[in-house]
Order: sequence, then structure tokens, then C-alpha cells
Amino acid sequence: MKLAFISDIHGNAIALDAVLADIKKRKVDKVCVLGDICYRGPEPQRALEVIRSLNTEVIKGNADEWVVRGVNKGEVPDQALEMMNLERDWIYSKLTEESVEYLRKLPTELNIEVEGMKIHAYHATPSSLFNIVLPSEDDEILESKMMTKEADLYIYAHIHRPYSRYINGKVIMNIGSVGLPFDGVKKASYGIVDVQDGSYQTSIVRVRYDIEQTIDRFIKSDYPNKEQLVKILGNATL
Repeated sequence: MKLAFISDIHGNAIALDAVLADIKKRKVDKVCVLGDICYRGPEPQRALEVIRSLNTEVIKGNADEWVVRGVNKGEVPDQALEMMNLERDWIYSKLTEESVEYLRKLPTELNIEVEGMKIHAYHATPSSLFNIVLPSEDDEILESKMMTKEADLYIYAHIHRPYSRYINGKVIMNIGSVGLPFDGVKKASYGIVDVQDGSYQTSIVRVRYDIEQTIDRFIKSDYPNKEQLVKILGNATL
């Protein structure tokens, strides 16, 4: 069985379309979504509609929580708080009430078993939508913060920087971001887990998409922080 894990679309429906086309080409059996669907992109409602059309498991990310209730003090740098709430308000205004309620009710983790292999998936950490765990962390930190439930494979997103590590015979993988990568690679990112006859292979896939088209949609919009988002998209870094 082949599973794809996608996350951090951030309202970039053009990147999402490209990733789903790539997933279809690879004959993936199931797609799982690890959150951050709408916030900080030019097409929040369309991105959410595409995700919902997959009829699959979706969990909540920190940005989904922000869309529902706003950004609280202490969750971002003080100097960014006002602007990020302006961005949130713009996103909220583009969504239907049903869409907001859908985001509100999303669960926060996935537990999947395929041919006896257990996968624990979450957005940031098992206990938080907001904590940041980077690839540079020591094995001990990754194990204590991220591998809290018995599983063979741990999958998360949130940091927009894909990587894969083996720790004590188990795998932890970050699948990166579909719509807003931060690792300098100007391509969408997602993860694949291929389970066959009790063995499994993990891989990170990078997908080319029309970044200029996404940038153009920002420029033509009245998004309140579009200059900054255009810069991030153009450089694939914060």
C-alpha cells in the first residue's frame, strides 16, 4: 500500500493541484493531510475545497486553529502579532461558515496501521500544534518530544523543512510544505510511505509548480501582507 502525506498548503491551491497530480501519477492508494490548509495564501477557500474533496483523514495545524480563533499573544513575535491577525481576518473573510466550522472540528493526530506497521502522525508535536522541532535537534530530543506513542514511523510537518531520520530502528520524517517551503527549494514538498509485504520505504518528493502564478494571484489581491508572502515564495525561505 502506498500512502502520501501532505501538509502546510497555506492557501496555495496551485501548488496543491500540482502535488495531487503528482500523487495520482505515482498511483498512491491513500492521501493523509497534516494541517495548515488555508492561512497565508491567496486561495484559502479553493484550497480547503480541494482538500475536502479527497474524502480522507485530515488533522488540524496551528494555522487552522488561528483561522478559527485568531492569533494569540505569545504564539508569534510581538512585532508580527497585529499583521498576522490582519492576515487571519482576510483569510476568515474568504471562507464560508461551514469551512470555518470544519476547521474547528478537525482532530489533532492520526494513528494508522498498515500491514502491521504503525504510523503516528501529527502537525507539530504530539502534544502541541505550535512547538517547533527542527532537523538539527539531537536524537534524544526528537525521541522524547516526538516519539511518545508506540509506532514504527512518526510523521510531522509545521517547520516547512523536510527531512528523514532513523532513531533506534524507527523513522521520524518531516514532509515539508506543499505551499510555502522554507528550505530554499522552490518546489512543493510531500512524503510517501510505501508498505509492501511487511517492508516499507519512505521518501520525500519535490514537485515543480507555477510559483509565478501564485505570486500573481497575491499581487492582484488585497491580501494585507502580500509583499512579504511574495518574497517568501520567491526565495523559498523566511
